[in-house]
Amino acid sequence: MKKLFISSDHAGFILKEEIKKKFKRKYSFIDLGTDNSKTSVNYPDYAHKLCKKVSKNSKNIGILVCGSGMGMSMAANRHKKIRAAVCYSVKNTKLSRLHNNANIITLGSRLTKKNIAFKCVDVFVKTKFEGGRHKKRVKKI
Repeated sequence: MKKLFISSDHAGFILKEEIKKKFKRKYSFIDLGTDNSKTSVNYPDYAHKLCKKVSKNSKNIGILVCGSGMGMSMAANRHKKIRAAVCYSVKNTKLSRLHNNANIITLGSRLTKKNIAFKCVDVFVKTKFEGGRHKKRVKKI
């Protein structure tokens, strides 16, 4: 069974909460924190926590939100079995799943409009890995 984990730092907290609210009837999220936007936290702590959960099952998917999406992506991609993609458009989100078999989407709350972030999350969850010629490339990562 696919599990959908979500986490953020303080900069991404509001967008994380809006994503959960927007998709509460469509998806079930396991929220790994943080729990407010006022207390500064270290994004790698939340990325590592989520990656440990996602890497336990190949069907698991993660959503990480920070100010730019970049820091979370860098921290996440240090883990085996993790392919985190910074997503900022529907097209790059879809390709990250189709061609790269990304299992974590990272979003930048300061750089991505809310409606685009919503579209990216929906496309990320719905899109399946294409396999084929892309499989051997992903294995080299």
